[in-house]
Amino acid sequence: MWLQSRPRISGGITWGIALTIAFLSLTPLSQLPPVPGSDKTHHLIAYAALAFPNALARPQKIIFFALVYVCFGGVIELVQPFANRYASWLDFAANLGGVLIGTYGGVFVNKYLNRKKTAAQTFDT
Repeated sequence: MWLQSRPRISGGITWGIALTIAFLSLTPLSQLPPVPGSDKTHHLIAYAALAFPNALARPQKIIFFALVYVCFGGVIELVQPFANRYASWLDFAANLGGVLIGTYGGVFVNKYLNRKKTAAQTFDT
């Protein structure tokens, strides 16, 4: 996978996702838009998408990144009441679950791709 060997691109993707999450989480709304799924599912998916790129490209630093993403989710929840939104412990729990899923998913895919690459190199020699 091309992202695995390009940590700068994964960092750019992660920044884009983080800015999108911040914008969507802090924009004042009179009511939530009618989109399929629950609010908690959206949190889970967003934070899994946030954690996945760096977990794939930089698995050696994943504990640091996971802590940053969890803190990011916590700060967003703490700031939301100042943006005419509601803070929620359940939203934070969904954020944490998403970070865990994205982190483990990225590390798993990285190991799978490395194993596949090693097997192909062994076969070629």
